[in-house]
Amino acid sequence: MTATNLRGAAAIAGIGSTGFATMPALSSPLDAMALASVRALDDAGLSLADVDGVFAAGLQLFMPTLSLCEYLGLRPRYTDSTQVGGGAFLAHLNHARAAIAAGLCSVALIAYGSTQKSAGGQFATHSEPNPYEVPYGYPGPLAAYAMVAQRHMHEFGTTREQLAQVAVSARDWARLDADAPDPGPLSIEDVIAARPVAHPFTVRDCCLVTDGGGALVVVSAERAAQLRRKPVYLLGVGEAATHRSIAQMPDLVRTAASVSSATAYAQAGVGPKDIDVVQFYDAFTIMPIVFAEDTGFCAKGEGGAFLDGGRASPGGDFPMNTSGGGLSLGHPGMFGIYTAIESVVQLRGDAGARQVAGAELALAHAPGGYMSSQCTAIFGTAATL
Repeated sequence: MTATNLRGAAAIAGIGSTGFATMPALSSPLDAMALASVRALDDAGLSLADVDGVFAAGLQLFMPTLSLCEYLGLRPRYTDSTQVGGGAFLAHLNHARAAIAAGLCSVALIAYGSTQKSAGGQFATHSEPNPYEVPYGYPGPLAAYAMVAQRHMHEFGTTREQLAQVAVSARDWARLDADAPDPGPLSIEDVIAARPVAHPFTVRDCCLVTDGGGALVVVSAERAAQLRRKPVYLLGVGEAATHRSIAQMPDLVRTAASVSSATAYAQAGVGPKDIDVVQFYDAFTIMPIVFAEDTGFCAKGEGGAFLDGGRASPGGDFPMNTSGGGLSLGHPGMFGIYTAIESVVQLRGDAGARQVAGAELALAHAPGGYMSSQCTAIFGTAATL
């Protein structure tokens, strides 16, 4: 079976999350992961005993798949702990649908959990020190993505106000989400006047720091049709990687999202113009600007102008990050799984006040590391098969 033949062969049958912004006192990342997993299985109408494939990644857990299996008493016949950063869970979707098609498992649980907020707001991770950057006191993701923003502004004339607009649009959506921690308004002026953290970013250009857990249940399309919830079909997934360290990124403003998205589009048989709702990983305001370009929604260098003027806000013609995203909903260390969860919510028609009318096709995109890995997934309703 080719990747193209996998179009619509698997579906997301259940989703679960713990909500934001903190877990109960003394909770562990494993508690968050397990709680989200149980909720996703209940959403699908399945039990722990049904799970025979387990996929997990995390920053705080050294062997998350084994730990989750032990915690929940799972005995899978297939496991995958692929760790390519925040987009790992979209890669897990790719691997899960292939494993199901190959008969290696039938009910795949994809899970994540974190207590980044409870850890005191510090970036808690088991990742190895980077020998090219740590000795120089390089302040991790914040500085890396600030460099991307600086280069984009220099090369293409992207403005400070265009960066701020990304944060404002995220807040506009978050104000419609009951789970968002701050329901107050946010203006471009508010973003620019906030506390500076790394030029050109202020704190409002940066994601929230929260606890959180998320989970997805993936089964074959045939089995999904017999379960509790409306299936959301996996139409295409692409993966790509170019580097590990920001110092080794071939081009600060051109990413392998162009490769991963091209693969996903080809498998799904659709293009950017067909997508109804988009979820871009937004740890920093520059990221959706670059991803809008590299996933084909606009030309390279035009992302700032493309997302300007409230186009990505409620009522705009480019509904993006409709939960509020990492910038205004929550960001527990790795956000990729939530791009898939919100895609499912939208295609089920369950988003309430933030529902995108008539949404049939959704694109989720998430990187890992310092724009190091890129994963793109395209989801569809039954009408798209």
